[in-house]
Amino acid sequence: MNHLPINTGDTAFMILCTAMVCLMTPGLAFFYGGLARKNNITTIMAQSFLSVGITTLMWIFGGFGLAFGRDIGGLIGNPADFFLMKHVSNAPNLLHGATIPFLMFFLYQLMFIVITVPLMTGAFAGRLNLKGYVLLLIFWNLLIYFPVCHWIWGGGFLAQLGFRDFAGGAVIHTTAGFGSLACILTLGQRKIPASERSGHSSLMAAAIGTGLLWFGWFGFNAGGALRADYQAVNAFGSTFVALAFAMMTWLILAKIRGNGFDFVDILTGSVAGLATVTPCAGYINPRSAIIIGIIAGIVCQYAVAFRKKKNWDDALDVWGVHGMGGFTGTILIGLFATNAHLLSDSHSWFLLGVQIIGVCLVALYAYALTAGILKSIMCLTIITTTKEEQEEGLDFTFFENK
Repeated sequence: MNHLPINTGDTAFMILCTAMVCLMTPGLAFFYGGLARKNNITTIMAQSFLSVGITTLMWIFGGFGLAFGRDIGGLIGNPADFFLMKHVSNAPNLLHGATIPFLMFFLYQLMFIVITVPLMTGAFAGRLNLKGYVLLLIFWNLLIYFPVCHWIWGGGFLAQLGFRDFAGGAVIHTTAGFGSLACILTLGQRKIPASERSGHSSLMAAAIGTGLLWFGWFGFNAGGALRADYQAVNAFGSTFVALAFAMMTWLILAKIRGNGFDFVDILTGSVAGLATVTPCAGYINPRSAIIIGIIAGIVCQYAVAFRKKKNWDDALDVWGVHGMGGFTGTILIGLFATNAHLLSDSHSWFLLGVQIIGVCLVALYAYALTAGILKSIMCLTIITTTKEEQEEGLDFTFFENK
């Protein structure tokens, strides 16, 4: 059988990027684990690692087809197309990485979905038992990630309208962030006093996790090009520039507002820049990433302040950083994208409109469906933790059979 030739340089590049994105899941576990309360460390880290196993099974048993299979009405892909990795071979796919093995694309996209639900866990830390988390993970992937991924990256209706998301600002960060908001408002506040909710178990672990996220994010964003070319280089450079400018903007703004800042602000500000630049990383040049980083620091910090004012119990500010970061960056594509094959070095007001409408739709869909999933499950079984479990810490009860 004759196959299109693969480009060995592009393939080697994507192998590296895939491994880097894979590293982000344990990196996230360290980041969230270090910021969680002392007796919730194992639980919140376990939630990240559990996603690797459960999500991979779902991806192989039809999930990849739902996301990237033949389009059905612009809404979903055909799950039978790649069921049990059928047709997922070393031959390139002209639609998804024409110079790399299709198996490589399958694995790279798998790493994306693996980390998405774990991004949410920082928001509802301490409030879901093991059964609740597993059920949320399964139904959230099935009803939210697979459809949204297809809409944007799999040839669905948003892709047909010209909606753009280079590396997951809408598909991953907006869905996870606004899904987190739904979890927060549906599950309610933790039953322990507010004074006992703060406190970090290990800032050293959080710093190590942040460093792993920084490293992996280069593969996360640059790999969106699916080849080793100038677009990947732009994404690579824009990623680090936005990280740095968002961090410094966050710290300066905190100082101006009279709140001061601490080590967690340094970590959080940098992640805000990464989440915001993700959707537009390959469509902009690194100079534009300066402005995007500044906007990220401002928008995400004010989102966190708004969350505090509303007294939403977002334990690790997932909505303010990932949700609002991804949401904002997706819109900024319409203002700053200059990639020649996309916009001929000029922005398009039509694209800006498509970006605004598309990302608002994704945010509302993720919020509504997440709330619906949780409320439906809560009608059938107990998935929330008791006051006693929260006071004691979930590390003592999370893996008990109930």
